[in-house]
Amino acid sequence: MNDTASFGYRDVDAAEKQGMVRAVFSNVASKYDLMNDAMSGGAHRLWKDQFVNRVKPRKDEQILDMAGGTGDIAFRMHRHGARVTVSDINPEMLAVGVERAKKKGYEGLIWSEQNAEELTFGDRAFDAYTIAFGIRNVTHIDQALREAHRVLKYGGRFFCLEFSTTTWPGFADVYDVYSHRLVPKLGKLFANDEDSYRYLIESIRRFPPMPKFEGMIREAGFVNTKVEPILGGLVAIHSGWKI
Repeated sequence: MNDTASFGYRDVDAAEKQGMVRAVFSNVASKYDLMNDAMSGGAHRLWKDQFVNRVKPRKDEQILDMAGGTGDIAFRMHRHGARVTVSDINPEMLAVGVERAKKKGYEGLIWSEQNAEELTFGDRAFDAYTIAFGIRNVTHIDQALREAHRVLKYGGRFFCLEFSTTTWPGFADVYDVYSHRLVPKLGKLFANDEDSYRYLIESIRRFPPMPKFEGMIREAGFVNTKVEPILGGLVAIHSGWKI
């Protein structure tokens, strides 16, 4: 049986998904942050602030920010004095982040093109691993979680910010209509790319619900796992520890 993976609402050959996702983010890289504002009404900035507050980055600790492309999470942690390695599978996204860092005057960040499923870093290299709005695009999520566990030091912490499925009655229906009908149109308006943003919305719908994803984090070896829903689970902060 062929190994398949979800690409939006389609199931595709797992070997093809990585290239397909890479093409999506190559297309949207230059407009990615503008579109985040448009899609969330700017709320993604508050969610990221809350996320980094939960991570509690400390001065001089080593943090890997995976799928960190444009630098939004890394910049926040860098301001706390953490030594951040920003990794992404997509070089176009990394290029946007490097340019943004130059404009902001942020020095000392490390930028590294990496596949979350096959990191080139050694065992127990980082104090914390963060990934925001990126893990749903990984072909084999379980493998990415095992790699996160591998590269963390004992006592290291894992934090993931990701869209999920809101449990609030009424709001779920409103958001469903908004995301499926309006977001692709916003993609067409702002980035001249309706298909890429349709995929981004569909990928959210195919992502495991909060309890199942928490179980996957535990299966990767993490303990003391926790889920913090935002807006009833529209977005969730997942965490766990390596001991």
